[in-house]
Amino acid sequence: MNKFLAVVLLVPLLAHAQEEGKPWTGSAALGILATSGNSDTMNANLGLNLNYDVDRWHHAFGAIAAGADSNSVTTAERYKAGYKAKYDFTEFDYVFGLLSYEKDKFSGYDQQTTEAIGYGRRIINEDNQVLNLEAGAGFKQNELRDNTSEDSAIIRVGGDYLWKFSETARFTQVLAIERGSDNTFTESITAIKATLIEQLGLVFSYTIKNNSDVPAGSEKSDTFTAISLEYGF
Repeated sequence: MNKFLAVVLLVPLLAHAQEEGKPWTGSAALGILATSGNSDTMNANLGLNLNYDVDRWHHAFGAIAAGADSNSVTTAERYKAGYKAKYDFTEFDYVFGLLSYEKDKFSGYDQQTTEAIGYGRRIINEDNQVLNLEAGAGFKQNELRDNTSEDSAIIRVGGDYLWKFSETARFTQVLAIERGSDNTFTESITAIKATLIEQLGLVFSYTIKNNSDVPAGSEKSDTFTAISLEYGF
């Protein structure tokens, strides 16, 4: 688990920054992850989310790492990191820019990198519900497992929904579609979080990832089912 040491070390540092009144929030999660598709296995799962909000600017960084070994043989290894910045120019309208990177040694695509900018609109903006819809454009670089690569311009559409249905529980749904000349990438992330005690919560999430065009012998869709303990700070 040496690869995940940086996640553990960041938690107390950021918690201390929040105590000093800085606009940091975030969470760190540890749990188990079951996958199906190109890899059918049970993995250890780590996640980190950081948010920095000041005035009209909103910055979000997220990273996950998952891995599993069987008889000293790696059966799953996945890393994903992303950064997104938003600037509100009205209460309901904003522009955004994002960067994302994913490496999955057991997927049809060994690496996928995305850069995009666009416009977002808050369709619902209430205390217990928020719905954002987005549209933009950018570029995507794919490295396939057959040692070929694909670079293309993309059109990106997506959205995210948050529903706080009780004082201690919330539902979230995130959807992104990136369409390029060689491939259409779709990712859906559904999650429910329930607070257990104070800053500790239990999170159940289900992710579906699909690539429309994959190398021969690879599955188009992968699913990830995770149950994690999450510490918020």
